[in-house]
Amino acid sequence: MKKIIAFGASSSKNSINKQLATYTANQFENSTVEVLDLNAYEMPIYSVDNEKENGIPQLAQDFYAKIGSADFIVISFAEHNGNFSSAFKNILDWASRINAKTFQEKPMLLLATSPGARGGSSVLDIATKRFPFQGGIVKGSFSLPSFNDNFDVEKGITNEDLKNQLLEIVNSIEL
Repeated sequence: MKKIIAFGASSSKNSINKQLATYTANQFENSTVEVLDLNAYEMPIYSVDNEKENGIPQLAQDFYAKIGSADFIVISFAEHNGNFSSAFKNILDWASRINAKTFQEKPMLLLATSPGARGGSSVLDIATKRFPFQGGIVKGSFSLPSFNDNFDVEKGITNEDLKNQLLEIVNSIEL
């Protein structure tokens, strides 16, 4: 059994990205899924001064260890002004102080969704280009547009074409 770590890169309690990440991670066979909540990793805003005075927070070390425990990672990004949410960016900044290769050469599937027609495609593009420099082996990416029209909590992706696109990506990845 392969271990998948999945999370929505958002601090929203009702994160649509956490829903998409959870749904997608559970499409992989022969695996166990652990879903992280970014709210469990809330830390002071990263700064070199804060790091110098207080060191790296235990929560950053815990997040880094969770990534290290995974065989595969599924992340779905919330898009805040075309970029990462501040909650995710802060965790990433702290964890990168432990190791610049934050994702520890782990294979990953990157996702994004939003209520709008672009489905978080700007932040997904940023992550897809950036994460290889931070030790992420990007095996695929997928953007789900218009979340509220194309996703149901009980059924998952309801648009058959979009569902098939995602499943094609999932099925092309060997765990």
